Amino acid sequence: MTHDPQAPRPIEAVFFDIGETLINEGEIYGRWADWLGVPRHTFLAKLGALLATGGTHLDLLEYFRPGFDLAEEERRRAEAGVPNGFGPDDLYPDARACLSGLRDQGLYVGIAGNQPVEAAAQMAALGLDADVVGISDVWGVQKPSPEFFERCARLADVPPGRVLYVGDRIDNDVRPALAFGMQAAFLRRGPWGHIQQDDEALSRCLFVLDDLTGLPKLVAEHNAA
Repeated sequence: MTHDPQAPRPIEAVFFDIGETLINEGEIYGRWADWLGVPRHTFLAKLGALLATGGTHLDLLEYFRPGFDLAEEERRRAEAGVPNGFGPDDLYPDARACLSGLRDQGLYVGIAGNQPVEAAAQMAALGLDADVVGISDVWGVQKPSPEFFERCARLADVPPGRVLYVGDRIDNDVRPALAFGMQAAFLRRGPWGHIQQDDEALSRCLFVLDDLTGLPKLVAEHNAA
């Protein structure tokens, strides 16, 4: 199923990706650069270059430390008292009000992204106004798998076509959400949001956003149409 812009469907549930949608990962990457002894600007420049050629953040870590073992490095950081993951200071300033604004409309609001198990407690500590928080490593399924989006729709107990999925990645968020029959909103921020390009996919998005500030109003107007 694909989105048909000629047949508007009311939105009953909105799900949000986590990294670079709700959480600013800049400091997270910065701390990894510090841990590996790499200047932060060099680290981020290489990240952009890798993303532009189809690489991932794990390729970035491997580049600067060949043989990189994520679990081992996280263990060493914990022993050294170097924080990993995210906290209140990493929450984008527009996130909290956006979620609350959608809940105020009586919508089901979910948070669901590709994150490690530890992110569940980190998200809970933020106290965001959401009905559910889904973490891929807890669910045992991750984007872009259709099963990930099926689980979101099932949790909201609404048809996929009445779910809006909001994310910063075309490959992990927009395309698979649309393919599953959901509506999609592309958030153009963070490295992926500015590097990835797919005009055809974006033309099928319900919204293309530069931030989350105006999303509640856009959804309300869409549902009132």
